[in-house]
Amino acid sequence: MVQTLVSVSRSDNLLKLDPLDRAKLDLMSAYALNSMFWMYLVTQGVNPKDHAIKQELDRIRTHMNKIKEITDKRKAARLDKNAASRFVRNALWDAEDNKRKNTNEHPKKGKHMRFS
Repeated sequence: MVQTLVSVSRSDNLLKLDPLDRAKLDLMSAYALNSMFWMYLVTQGVNPKDHAIKQELDRIRTHMNKIKEITDKRKAARLDKNAASRFVRNALWDAEDNKRKNTNEHPKKGKHMRFS
């Protein structure tokens, strides 16, 4: 993955992306680099949990969560107030409306004679 990022010019990548995607790319790059440094510390026998790299990874992870929240808000459904009000208005029962419908459907309702 690092080879892919290094092989393409960074300015070419950034020009094609919107600001949110740029932030994602920057965070991913920083997280990957710091993760590799974490692994380097482990190979050298240093406990990375006691090193400043732990705070840096936590900081980057916090920003990644903020970006995720922004992305989720963009994907969330939006309420169209006009459409919702039309939906509610048409769904509500109206006694006058119902009376008109019944007389239109069955104009002779109630006028039948029964013979016993």
